[in-house]
Amino acid sequence: MKLVIVESPTKAKTIGKFLGADYKIESSYGHIRDLPKSNKNAIDIPGGFIPRYEISKGKEKVAAEIGALAQKADEILLATDPDREGEAISWHIIQACGLGDKIVKRIVFHEITKLAIEEAIKHPRGIDENLRKAQEARRVLDRLVGYDLSGLIWKKVRYGLSAGRVQSPALRIIMEREREIRAFTPENYWVITGEFKTAQEDKIALICEEEPRDEKETNRILEIGRANQWRATEIKQSEVKRSPYAPFTTSTLQQAASSRLGYSPSRAMSIAQKLYEQGFITYMRTDSVTIGKEALGAIHKEIEKTYGREYCDPRAYKTKSKSAQEAHEAIRPTNAGQKSAGATDEQKKLYKLIWERTISSQMADAKIFKTKVSANVIKQGLIPDFSVIGSRTVFLGWLAADKESQGKEVQIPELSQGEALKLLDIASQSKQTEPPGRYTEAGLVKELEKREIGRPSTYASIIKTINDRGYVLKEGRVLRPTDTGEVVSGFLENNFAQYISDSFTAEMENELDEIAEGKRKYEEMLKSFYIPFSKEVKSKEKIKKLTNLGKADEKFKCPVCGGSMVIKLSKTGKFLSCEKFPKCAGARKIDGVEIEGPKETGEICPACLTGKLMEREGRFGKFISCGNYPKCKFIKKSAEQEARAKTGVSCPKCLPVGRHGLPAGEILERRGRFGLFYSCSNYPKCDFIMRARPTGRVCGECGSLMMEGAKTIPERCSNKSCPNHNPHKK
Repeated sequence: MKLVIVESPTKAKTIGKFLGADYKIESSYGHIRDLPKSNKNAIDIPGGFIPRYEISKGKEKVAAEIGALAQKADEILLATDPDREGEAISWHIIQACGLGDKIVKRIVFHEITKLAIEEAIKHPRGIDENLRKAQEARRVLDRLVGYDLSGLIWKKVRYGLSAGRVQSPALRIIMEREREIRAFTPENYWVITGEFKTAQEDKIALICEEEPRDEKETNRILEIGRANQWRATEIKQSEVKRSPYAPFTTSTLQQAASSRLGYSPSRAMSIAQKLYEQGFITYMRTDSVTIGKEALGAIHKEIEKTYGREYCDPRAYKTKSKSAQEAHEAIRPTNAGQKSAGATDEQKKLYKLIWERTISSQMADAKIFKTKVSANVIKQGLIPDFSVIGSRTVFLGWLAADKESQGKEVQIPELSQGEALKLLDIASQSKQTEPPGRYTEAGLVKELEKREIGRPSTYASIIKTINDRGYVLKEGRVLRPTDTGEVVSGFLENNFAQYISDSFTAEMENELDEIAEGKRKYEEMLKSFYIPFSKEVKSKEKIKKLTNLGKADEKFKCPVCGGSMVIKLSKTGKFLSCEKFPKCAGARKIDGVEIEGPKETGEICPACLTGKLMEREGRFGKFISCGNYPKCKFIKKSAEQEARAKTGVSCPKCLPVGRHGLPAGEILERRGRFGLFYSCSNYPKCDFIMRARPTGRVCGECGSLMMEGAKTIPERCSNKSCPNHNPHKK
């Protein structure tokens, strides 16, 4: 028996279709080992930054099963992903599953196709220690920076906050843009538009080429325009070419998926991972824009077949990134002739985007005929020219495959130079200059890549981290820094500017690349960074705690004692506190509205029978809870809230006669720190929990409760190990 080990069950299933019965495909379900959660004994710094790994919680059984299968196997092949992370997973499998005394081979492929896998099996190798060490250096580096900085922020700013080697520079970039927006002073300007009629009775709108900043100048242009005759002063015609975009890299895929499909970078990468594991696309973590010779041949045939020979224009793209990690191909379909693929709507949309970009990248330029019409009053020189640019596509070229890139054509009537124009109306519209826009997720990915902060495989996790930490909020499509994010970034910029600068972060990435290339030693790199960094962190232990963020506006006085107020930071953002706190507990919201303290309702808590019920104000508005909080967590709900929370589904753990003397429970909707969840009415005494609303039906396969799913899967089993939990993968 030949044992092939991969990191994903979907990947195992796809590979299993291409290999014979003498192969056994097993999944490690991702990383099998990691650093312990506690930092106390995680890394032996004096011993040379040696990480002390442990088997991840819940992976003990997986490690034992792989180890047992390995003892029976004649040959062991590690087929994890072709990058640093994949190399590390393979190495950890050898260490954790006791495969050190066995002959283990590493195979690498960039697409899950029969040909690629067979070719990889013919050319096995050992573990690439340089790649593995580069991944380990990143992991250790991120742990050291994260824990040391976060520990200091807990002491000096607020408990529970965090910082990171790459997330903190990303947050700084967002904050720098926010400060630009706040410092921006808008200016007035006027857009002047004239509507005309040609000799052929066609209407045409022309816009003044200058936008006056002065209302007097605007009125002068309007008066001269109304008082004089007009004519077409110049007609310029030209044919321009639009070249196609290069095929997708990781960052450009994330940007396009965000702007066109509205997917976050982490969502786009998750969908792309599934497409890769099902064998539909090549590996999705890549800096490269090159396409293999065989694939190019198939793409050219598909273009000629679908669009015609004149649309095919073979091209070679050059990778611009200086820091391209591994020699991967661009992200492309494994089968150029397959126009649709994927098990879900999201997968199909992303695959279509990848297919269109790949095919269009090898197509001819689009040809666009542009016409610029300029006009002025007959007495020229009195006012600026008015003009309009029309465009008409004369040959679609690559736009035939990528229709969303076409843009809108502007049709203008035919005119001759010197032709008289009849003015129908001329008017101005007052506008104001606008500040630079906040970053979208796509824009931030582009900016991180431009500044060489992080790598393609890390962009999605960087954005997800600053979102999850509550440092930014996504408003529509843009990222706005929160009060907490602003305070954390300010603290780091004031105290650790060097370590969160663009140049320093980019240099660290280059050093990690050098470890991967075998040009730099692991311990040498970490030592040169950590010794001065740890000294810098220790030196900041003496700075004062950031108890307040400055004085509040003098117009806001303490609602209790009438004294001055200061700005402070809570878990929900900035607020105003009496400067005499804790002697005086007066407080206001940041906009000056008084925050009322807890008020007794006169009722006794029905849960603990000792506490008094209090009306409080929280992040979701006013609520009533027990005065013994946090010992008693009872929250009173209104009749409307109670009715909305009920699902009418009985708890399967409390049936048929109740459990541990408890009455039979009902599944209720609750809100936790991570959003809505569904649990037994006897919670926490009964620990039954579901992540989605139960439908009331029972799974025919395992007997567990069914729950609401997504648009494409309306209902699924609540038991994760049941095939009906992911029915689309059956």
